[in-house]
Amino acid sequence: MTSSIRFLMCSPHYYEVDYVINPWMEGNIHRSSLERAQEQWQNLYQIIADRASVDLIKPQTGWPDMVFTANAGLILGNQVVLSRFLHPERQGEEPFFQEWFEAQGHIVHTLPSGLPFEGAGDALLDREGRWLWAGYGFRTELDSHALVAQWLNIEVLSLHLMDERFYHLDTCFCPLTNGYLLYYPPAFDAYSNRLIELRYRREADCH
Repeated sequence: MTSSIRFLMCSPHYYEVDYVINPWMEGNIHRSSLERAQEQWQNLYQIIADRASVDLIKPQTGWPDMVFTANAGLILGNQVVLSRFLHPERQGEEPFFQEWFEAQGHIVHTLPSGLPFEGAGDALLDREGRWLWAGYGFRTELDSHALVAQWLNIEVLSLHLMDERFYHLDTCFCPLTNGYLLYYPPAFDAYSNRLIELRYRREADCH
């Protein structure tokens, strides 16, 4: 086990698809299997726990999407930018995640009410921690990026998401080690694609 690597997970005890807030939920109301979700989650938990430290947050009735803990906030060191969820269906998760982060001793930054930002779902660190890739357009507003940059003292590269199927950055973008990147260019506008290309071209020139 690599204890320096920590994950936050939440059991799908109350998981259900009972509303639609993204295209993939359309047509799937009450069609998910809680038993299957719990089995899959347990298997994933075991795989991660064998390799890293796993912290658990207690699931809460009425908030089925708490299981998607990447959306809880953005963590860098002992600081957390708490999420401000766009949809009312998820906004009730915020106080539970804030309480958990504070109990762990984190410094928690809270965005103004009405300024959406959905945590690590829309903000991914370069693997070496040199800058932050941050998406906006569907769940996160661009104005939040300046506050994130200020609070965490990090360069933020803003990417405009254009395809509603890829409503969070982590659905179409994944920084890899050794200067590599896995991403889906049609999910972004032309300027964002150019920004990505220039940054990685610069990285290639430096090696």
